[in-house]
Amino acid sequence: MARTPLPTPAARTTSLRHRVAFFETDAMGIVHHANYVRWFELARVAWMDEHDRPYREYVADGLHFATTEVEVRYHQAVSFDDTVEIVTWLAWVRGASLRMEYLVRRGEDPVASGATEHAMVNLEGRPRRIPPERRASLAAQTGAAEGSG
Repeated sequence: MARTPLPTPAARTTSLRHRVAFFETDAMGIVHHANYVRWFELARVAWMDEHDRPYREYVADGLHFATTEVEVRYHQAVSFDDTVEIVTWLAWVRGASLRMEYLVRRGEDPVASGATEHAMVNLEGRPRRIPPERRASLAAQTGAAEGSG
C-alpha cells in the first residue's frame, strides 16, 4: 500500500473544508473518483493565493502551470453530505516544474491522498523556467532546499 503523504514540519499548508454535494456522487452513492482531482485543483489555487501569489497574476504575466501528472489514492469512500478537509502543500520546486501533494480527510481519517505535478508554460504551451525570484519564494514554502525532491 502506498504511503499517505504528510507535509514536512516546515512546509506551508493550506486547508479547505468541503461539504460533499449530491451531484458529486455516483450511482453507488459515493463521491465519483474524478471529483478528487477537482478538489486538488481548488486546493492548489487556494495554496497559491495564500503562500505565493494569486494564479491570475501568473496568467497576467503570460504563464501557466500545466498539469503533467496526477496521482490519486483512495483510502475510504466518501458520501453525500460528508464534510472533508483537503490539505495541500508544495512538495518540491525545480527549474520549470513543481509538485503539490494532498491529503483529503474526514475528521482525522484519511479518505484520499495524492499529488499533482505542473510545468510552467507560456500562453502558447511552450515550457518556461519559473522566474528565479518566484522559484526561490516557492522553494522557501517547502521547508526544504530548492530543487530537492
